[in-house]
Amino acid sequence: MEEEKKKSKFVPIWVLAVYSVLLYGAWTCYHFFVLPDLENAGFGELATALLNEGLCKGLIWAVPAALLMRKYSDTLEVSIKELFTWKKEYAKYLLIFPIFAVYILLGLFAHKTAPDFSVTVKEIVTVVFVGVTEELVFRGWLLNATSQRSEYGAIAVNAVMFLAIHFPRWISEGVFVTNMAQLGFVSIIALSVVFSLVFLRTKNIILPITLHMFWDFLIFLLY
Repeated sequence: MEEEKKKSKFVPIWVLAVYSVLLYGAWTCYHFFVLPDLENAGFGELATALLNEGLCKGLIWAVPAALLMRKYSDTLEVSIKELFTWKKEYAKYLLIFPIFAVYILLGLFAHKTAPDFSVTVKEIVTVVFVGVTEELVFRGWLLNATSQRSEYGAIAVNAVMFLAIHFPRWISEGVFVTNMAQLGFVSIIALSVVFSLVFLRTKNIILPITLHMFWDFLIFLLY
């Protein structure tokens, strides 16, 4: 009876809508009005990366999501405790790691591009914090709060939202048109679907986080 009662409750749509507007608004303002000054402040590459990806992104992304997850914990598809619980049956999903590696290497081969094999300290910091913050928000919170209504519908909406959160960076860096015209956005959509499916099938956030980190690490390492 308690389980049925739990599943009949949802996070209010207005809460998700207000959260999304504030997230995208704050992230856009940060990229255009705060990040340029931060990058020109002369703190050094490591300090700037920690401030940007760790502190600022953490405050804008992770903290609000974590607070909302706690407030609406009784309505989430996956409980907060279960999110960080590892089970042996999840091992089969580890095959996705070598699949990612093969896919990226094939891409290098197809474009006749030599691998770079170098990673900076800034890129390592980015890999760690991006994996944690983005998966916490998009899988741990948003998908977790909406998948009860319609699993595949939630995955689709989540993928579009995940793509859109990249727009402020693309616009500020002047690569928005290029990424859209050359279909660079397709990989963002595909990755979001993979991370979402893994999350919903395992009911675990650790795998999506590490998969996200691994993908970004390979991109930085090889391209």
